[in-house]
Amino acid sequence: SAASDVYKRQDIAIIHKKPTPIKVVKVSYNNLKQAVIKEAFYEMPSTTDYNGIYKGKYIDFDAKEVKTSKSFALANLHKHQIEHLNKVYKHGGISFLIVKFYISNVTYLLETKYIIDFINNEKRKSMPISYFEEHGYKIKEGYIPRLDYIKVVDALCSNCLLYTSDAADDRI
Repeated sequence: SAASDVYKRQDIAIIHKKPTPIKVVKVSYNNLKQAVIKEAFYEMPSTTDYNGIYKGKYIDFDAKEVKTSKSFALANLHKHQIEHLNKVYKHGGISFLIVKFYISNVTYLLETKYIIDFINNEKRKSMPISYFEEHGYKIKEGYIPRLDYIKVVDALCSNCLLYTSDAADDRI
């Protein structure tokens, strides 16, 4: 995401967007230096889209969009993604879901514990926006970065200590 790039440039956090693993089946060569993929498929289910480190803590999350509804369909979050987020949470990492609701032009960060709680205690197949309003954090849009989610992570990570080391060398 653009926000993650800003955080890297400003040395705030290291957050990477993971590429979707694909298996190339057919390639066409226009010339010796230019290959064009003609056929490929997704090799295996990926976990989440983003991971990295912030203030000495592992961070892992996924970002989704809801275009025409006021609820987030759980079908948009695959079982292996939920399990992955939950494992990160159980191991002391920071894990969450970011969802943008276009209909109300608002973006929320929802911690994994609330996702798991909803799945375990509700019969619904979608999380209403009211659940995000009650349990999530609104992410304010700005200029640079446009979606400053790290400010919300700061609120979640109030017990995280900024990693510092006397052995660290900034002269690299």
